[in-house]
Formats: sequence, C-alpha cells, structure tokens
Amino acid sequence: MAELKTPSNLKYTKNDEWVKLEGDTATIGISDYAQDALNDIVYVEFPDVGAALEKGKTFGVVESVKAASDIFMPIGGTVTDINSSLEDSPETINTDPYEKGWLIKIKVKDAAEADSLMDSAAYIEFCKNR
Repeated sequence: MAELKTPSNLKYTKNDEWVKLEGDTATIGISDYAQDALNDIVYVEFPDVGAALEKGKTFGVVESVKAASDIFMPIGGTVTDINSSLEDSPETINTDPYEKGWLIKIKVKDAAEADSLMDSAAYIEFCKNR
C-alpha cells in the first residue's frame, strides 16, 4: 500500500470520510485511502444547502469508473456550502482529497460527536488492518 496522506489536523471515520472542525463549522470529504480505492472519480452527488443531516446518515454519492459509494456524515449539522467545482472536475478528489477536493461544509450541531472519530494515527492503523 502506498503511503497514505492523513493530515493530523483531521478526524476520520471507518467509512473513510474526514472532518476538519473550525469553530462551529466543519469541512467534510473522503480520505486519500478512499479516493485511491475508488480510483478515477467521475461524479459526485451532493445534498442541498440547508439540509439538516445527522451523524451516520448518507449525504451523497461518489462514483468512479469502478463503483459508486455512499458518503456518510461523520458528525451532524446543517449544510452551509457544497464544493460545486467538483461538479465539473470530480477528479480533483483523486489529486487533492483534503484541500481542493472537500465535499461539503456544515454548521455543526454537536461538536462532541467528533470525539468518537479516529485521529490520523488510528486511521492509518485501521487502513493497514483491512
């Protein structure tokens, strides 16, 4: 397995989503491991801005030439922004999953929900043991 990029300022889920908390705003995307497993991403389906979503619920779909995968909320909140640039360039997720390839931003309902997520070291171990 290639060296995983797992920024230490993010939290990760067992479904390969990441979340970056900044105050009451969270940015959410899929991990380097997930984009690598999916391969060439060709389409992203987003929730509507204003949608209130709970932790663990599906909020969208990422499709590649190999498969389609549901994306799950790492923490609950209300969608404030979607990365609409991915509609024209979904492959950005493959090249830059943590910066330009983010999926949605939310206003966090309960930041304590992030406490159950993995840090980068735990996520790397999780990925190695699959």
